Amino acid sequence: MIPLTRTVKIGGATFGGGGPLALIAGPCVIESLEVLTETAERLLEVCGRLGIPLVFKSSYDKANRSSHKSYRGPGLIMGLDMLAKVKERLKVPVISDVHAVGEVEYAAEVLDAIQIPAFLCRQTDLVMAAAETGLPVNVKKGQFMAPRDMVNVMKKVESKGNRRLLLTERGTTFGYNNLVVDFRSIPLMQELTGCPVVFDATHSVQLPGGAGSSSSGQREFVGVLARAAVAAGCDALFVETHPNPQRALCDGPNMVDLSELEGMLPLLVRLREALREEAQR
Repeated sequence: MIPLTRTVKIGGATFGGGGPLALIAGPCVIESLEVLTETAERLLEVCGRLGIPLVFKSSYDKANRSSHKSYRGPGLIMGLDMLAKVKERLKVPVISDVHAVGEVEYAAEVLDAIQIPAFLCRQTDLVMAAAETGLPVNVKKGQFMAPRDMVNVMKKVESKGNRRLLLTERGTTFGYNNLVVDFRSIPLMQELTGCPVVFDATHSVQLPGGAGSSSSGQREFVGVLARAAVAAGCDALFVETHPNPQRALCDGPNMVDLSELEGMLPLLVRLREALREEAQR
């Protein structure tokens, strides 16, 4: 059974409402315009072929890093400029993280949706500033948050007259340097909030701080968790992907190679369609 959540549109992509499986995907962080463009072109091709609504994601700044020496990205101005070029050239909606209230106004000029990182999901001023733009907002559930806690996040967004909200499950802290996914959180958040729920299949296999001065990850389990999440009824998947994760400047161990993602998506679409057919009987 697929819970009938509200419908949220980001550009031409529709999330929720019992519709097709949607996808938020792209490189973890902006490395270059070339990597952005190559990734977006390949995602658009495969998603177009499979009928998957796509929103392209990459971060202009990864402010939450294990080490001050870790690559963070090109920054607000240069990063948004590159995302704007990809958006205009390829006609794809784009989303990126914001980390401070002062970034929101600039980000809203380019982005089709604003993302609140998991560690900042309780930052009231940031969440409400994002909501005030009127753009769709994707709030990642913190590793320290229960599904029910996200009701208060929803109320913060809706207090600004914005109901265009997505919630993303990305795993829960489990001891040190490890995350575990409780798939009950997907139907729980859908039922409690009515919002479309996204499953972050790549950060859920992250091992935070697992490499000492950086995070590690187990990308071999991305497909397993993605299939489980679709079976649990998630409205969309969030997948960080790269043409060559081994050479990625950030979060390479938990990013999926583009070619592997292309092979993974058809089964996920079929699983979603099987649930939709069952719900219509």
